[in-house]
This record gives sequence, C-alpha cells and structure tokens, in this order.
Amino acid sequence: MNLAWLGVLAQQGGVDAGDAAAGAAGGAIMIVYLGILIVALVGMWKVFEKAGKPGWGAIVPIYNLVLLLEIVGKPIWWLLLVLIPCVNVVILLIIFLELAKCFGKGAGFGIGLWLLGFIFFPILGFGDAKYRGPQKA
Repeated sequence: MNLAWLGVLAQQGGVDAGDAAAGAAGGAIMIVYLGILIVALVGMWKVFEKAGKPGWGAIVPIYNLVLLLEIVGKPIWWLLLVLIPCVNVVILLIIFLELAKCFGKGAGFGIGLWLLGFIFFPILGFGDAKYRGPQKA
C-alpha cells in the first residue's frame, strides 16, 4: 500500500499525518471486519441450506432466528426469550448446543458456535457434517 499521500496531505497543512494514519488504519480494520462478517454469513447460509432451509434466511435479522429454532426443533416462542437481556445469552447457548447436536457435533463445537461463530459456522457449513435433525432426549 502506497502511503506517500499521507506525507503530501501533512505538508499541505490540511490533515495531520497522525490523523491520516489513523484514518487509514480505521479503514483497514473496517475491511477486515467486513471480510469476517461475510465469511460468517456465508457459513451460516450453507448451514441453513444443509438443514433444508432457505440460505438467504441467514441475512434477515429476526427470520434467521426463526429458522434456527426450526432447525434445532425448539418452539417459535423461544424468540421472545432471545429478546430478553441476560436470558438471551443462556438461550443462545442452548440453541447453539442443539445445533451442534443436529449436525453430529459435541458440546465443545456448540460452545465454539456460541463464542466464535465467525469461525465455526463456516466449518459447519463447508465441512462434511450432515444434518441429522433435532435429537430427542
């Protein structure tokens, strides 16, 4: 990346070199963030398709939770529990643990989906795991 323009801006007096560097760093961080977000969404899209649901549902905010609840076999009213602060943390953990079971994975993978979804959703979506449906207790 050619940063010579930073010096030119600093010499013109319009922008401090530190401000320009901070702006460039912020732009780079934004690009990395968007890349991670796209990878996570594509992974979630593939997981939904493996489960027989529409993949585009992964990008629709509330609808993706409805589809996720259908995939793991939980009632739709759990969506209300996801909207309650603090309760949603526990409910999402349960949902992701169940999602891991639906694909033949263990509790560790479910915790990975919960904490590091941007890594574990692509692993689940592009891996060889097959959807087995909700596991009965």
